Amino acid sequence: MFVNKANRLHRLRSRSRRSIALTLQLPALILPGLAAAQASPFLTGATALQNNILAWLTPIAVILIMVLGAMAMANRMSWGWCIGAVLGIAIAFGAPQIVTWVRTMFGV
Repeated sequence: MFVNKANRLHRLRSRSRRSIALTLQLPALILPGLAAAQASPFLTGATALQNNILAWLTPIAVILIMVLGAMAMANRMSWGWCIGAVLGIAIAFGAPQIVTWVRTMFGV
């Protein structure tokens, strides 16, 4: 008798799991365009990371240029540091355009 109750309970649970799974999958089956219209989570995260880095880098770059200008006025710097800083800022802020250019160059 106990085995029979356990067997019925198991069948009831499996039916309810199937019905829940079907209920959750039904909208994706009916509207596949909406189900596939999600943005890539990697792309969303990469874009957010890029925006955060640029938000932090903007005031740091401004302060760096001010310090380089003050050091140049005092004649206390090597011009290699200045060129390196300007190139680094150009690469950091031009990274999206550089990536787009390289991707088009290789046809990706």
